[in-house]
Amino acid sequence: MENRTGRGKRTAKDELRDRTKAFALRIMKLADALPHSPQGRVIRNQLLRCGTSVGANYRAAKRAKSTADFISKMGTVEEEADESMYWMELILEAGMMNESQVSALYQEADEILAMVVASIRTAKGKR
Repeated sequence: MENRTGRGKRTAKDELRDRTKAFALRIMKLADALPHSPQGRVIRNQLLRCGTSVGANYRAAKRAKSTADFISKMGTVEEEADESMYWMELILEAGMMNESQVSALYQEADEILAMVVASIRTAKGKR
């Protein structure tokens, strides 16, 4: 598959960039489907903040000025992806949505989290 510029193959970094952006869009759709109750509003706001910041913070990490800066920024991506999973767990456990509405997005968060952790480990090994 070609990258956005049409030159060459996509790299793993391009894949993570694209996946984190798609994740944010899917989080927005999930948030829209939450009930319009006080609890739904709180979870919607929290989920929107952390779920959309995964991609934004990943973009910031790609522009890191040093390995230490990259590790720090990727740590934020890790935290935001994990927090997104937490809010999705609460949605399910509170019965706000059923598992079929959340499970694929939860799995994507878990996969993104694994990729981010692996990237952090690799960067720490290069120090």
